[in-house]
Amino acid sequence: MTKGHCLCGAVTFTVDKITGRATACHCSQCRRQSGHIWAAAGAPMSGVEITGPVKWYEASKTAKRGFCPECGSSLFWKAHDEDQISFALGALDEPTGVTLESHIFVADKGDYYQIGDGLPQHPQS
Repeated sequence: MTKGHCLCGAVTFTVDKITGRATACHCSQCRRQSGHIWAAAGAPMSGVEITGPVKWYEASKTAKRGFCPECGSSLFWKAHDEDQISFALGALDEPTGVTLESHIFVADKGDYYQIGDGLPQHPQS
């Protein structure tokens, strides 16, 4: 079981089993939401327990983003038509047991940085 929480601790979550790949997203929405890039992994909703006052923002017609209304920590991304949720790797308690696997939406990355870690880079998802 993996545990995580927001900066102030008002929102906590547990994940039974991480099933989605750990990625760093460079799309413009993720960069604006997080202040740089969004690093996340996913799991089925049935294996995730969230406690606390999560505020959801309808970021697009296809997905919403969850954050703590107390401290503003960006915590979750959820597609409307999937039973999977993505959670911020930076919010996980250590040791995480997670390793970043790739970068997505690099065609949209900011012009102020380079990606040089040698991981696979995908123009889109």
